[in-house]
Amino acid sequence: MTGTTLDTPNDPHRLLGQFLRARREAVAADALLGEGRGRRRTPGLRREEVAQRAGISTTWYTWLEQGRDVALSADALARLAEGLGLSAAERTYLFELARRRDPSPHMMEDTGTADELLRAVAAQPMPAYLLDRHWRRRTWNAPAAKLFAAWRESGEDNLLRFVFLDPAARELIIDWEDRAQRVVAEFRADTALYPDDAMLAEQVDVLRRASPPFERYWNAQGVLAREGGRRTFNHPQLGQVAYTQVTLVPAGHIDFKLVLLLPEASTPNS
Repeated sequence: MTGTTLDTPNDPHRLLGQFLRARREAVAADALLGEGRGRRRTPGLRREEVAQRAGISTTWYTWLEQGRDVALSADALARLAEGLGLSAAERTYLFELARRRDPSPHMMEDTGTADELLRAVAAQPMPAYLLDRHWRRRTWNAPAAKLFAAWRESGEDNLLRFVFLDPAARELIIDWEDRAQRVVAEFRADTALYPDDAMLAEQVDVLRRASPPFERYWNAQGVLAREGGRRTFNHPQLGQVAYTQVTLVPAGHIDFKLVLLLPEASTPNS
C-alpha cells in the first residue's frame, strides 16, 4: 500500500531508500558551492533540493528515503538519477531497485570504441570481431578477416547488410535461411534496448525494403537472445569449417558485442 513502511532488511524499497540517502549525502561539496550555497554543516544535498531537481514533492522523496512503498514513474527516476549525478552503474542499480525500466539506459555510456576493446580483439588466437549497437563491425583480428574474406571483400561493415544483401553470404554461411532468421530475431531483441535510436529504425526500414527475406523474418516477430552455439561455413580455401560461437558484452561498454569463434577439433586453425 502506498505510504507504508516495510521492515524486511532486503526489501527493495528499503534498499532504494538507503541508496538514495547515501548518494544524496555524497554529493560533492564543490558542486554545492558552484550553486552559490556556500559551505554548510550537513553533507550533500537536502531532501527538498533533490526533490526540486527531480520535479517531485519533498514528501514523496522523503517517503522514498524512508523505504516506503511509493510508486514512482521511470521518468521521475531518471530525473532523480540526473539530479544526483549518478554514474552509469549507479543509474542502472537505481532502476533495478525500483523495478522500473530506464527510458534512456545507454545515455551515459561511451559510444566510442575503447582502445582496450581493440587490443582485446587483436589478442585473441581464434577468429574474433567487435560489433556496435547497429551491428557494424568496429574491428576484427587476422583469423576473422581470413575466415570472413567474403565479408571483407564486400566493403560492407554492417553484418546484417552483408548477410541479407550480399549473395556471397549465402555461399559462406551453411544453413543460411536458419541462421538469417535467427540473426533477425537477435537483432529485434537489441532494438528494444534503443527505442529512440533513429539510425536503428532507418536501418530496419532499409533492410525491409531491400531484402524480402529480412522483411519476412522481421514480420514474424521472432525474438531471441544472442545465444551463440555451433556455426558452420563453406570457406573457399579451408573447406567446411565449424566453430562454437561465444558472444560477450564487455563491462562498461554495453553497446558492444565481442564475438569469439572457438574452432572445433576438426577445424584447422584459421
